[in-house]
Amino acid sequence: MIWIKRIIQICFLYVLFMIGNFIATSFHISIPGSIIGLVILFVLLQSKIIRVEWVDLGANWLIAELLLFFVPSAVGVMKYKQMLGLEGVKIFLIIILSTIVVMIFTGFTAEILSKLRKDVKHESASPKH
Repeated sequence: MIWIKRIIQICFLYVLFMIGNFIATSFHISIPGSIIGLVILFVLLQSKIIRVEWVDLGANWLIAELLLFFVPSAVGVMKYKQMLGLEGVKIFLIIILSTIVVMIFTGFTAEILSKLRKDVKHESASPKH
């Protein structure tokens, strides 16, 4: 039963992706359709039109299996051996640097959100006068 639920949730996420692609191509927007689909999902979640429980199993599975989606790209890069010389070193350094930057900003963001949550919980727990 959990697999059926997970598959349905993944299909729903895929539909949002397809809607985003349709919007991007129809209106000639330079933003990728997947990003537009994520924005649609965010708006639906924030407006409480859909609940997190309706997508969490599928989304968590996709995140857990994310590495599998990058394997074909890595195999494709191996076909272009000339890129693995000096250009490959440059690309590798850019990937490492950008990963570090993303990790730093993710850490800062998580820290800020954690403090905000604690402040909100603290304010709601304090007695009102």
